[in-house]
Amino acid sequence: MKIDAVTIFPDYFAPLKLSLLGKAANAGLVNFEIHDLRKHATNVHNQVDDTPYGGGAGMVMMPEVWGQALDELMEPETDLIILTPAGKRFDQSMAQEYSKASHLVFACGRYEGIDDRVRQHYLNKGFRVHEVSIGDYVLGGGEVASLVMIESITRLIPGVLGNPDSLAEESHNEEGYLEYPNYTKPAIWRDISVPEILLSGNHGEIAKWRATQAIERANKNL
Repeated sequence: MKIDAVTIFPDYFAPLKLSLLGKAANAGLVNFEIHDLRKHATNVHNQVDDTPYGGGAGMVMMPEVWGQALDELMEPETDLIILTPAGKRFDQSMAQEYSKASHLVFACGRYEGIDDRVRQHYLNKGFRVHEVSIGDYVLGGGEVASLVMIESITRLIPGVLGNPDSLAEESHNEEGYLEYPNYTKPAIWRDISVPEILLSGNHGEIAKWRATQAIERANKNL
């Protein structure tokens, strides 16, 4: 999979070199490229934003700068993801779907967002354009949200996780249940004991207990 991100803060994406993401890139499973939007600015001040038509607080990111940046990246198989609080809520099923893509481009807006004509233009050109939010709150920009999505998506690509069985017991699995609580040694820590069933060696009963715990956790989060 190829992943491009366009941003005015390229250093935000340094974590892509760490842990599983870094290993996936080194193994050739994912190709990350980060692009500085300001390189496409057209004046001496490297301006990428301007005041909004109709008035109002804040600044809006200019369409021409974004158009020049994205034109270099968009291909027929590209999925363009525009991070915005107004977008569709990102979840595990979306991560599964995006993990099957061949090319993702993340447009990381700032200020009051990206001029909406950017979205309209690429839709009109027949590209797959997605407005996505990671939650009902406001961030300073799309960089953090992009990192959340990239980690969630890429770990689903075959070969990225060292133990593929880990995907079968995800914290948010395909059935919608949350992962059961986990324990390790010692059996007693600060006067709190591991549930006896986990020490029983009865794998059938352990599986039932874990399933019950997963359902209870999911119900608490409704």
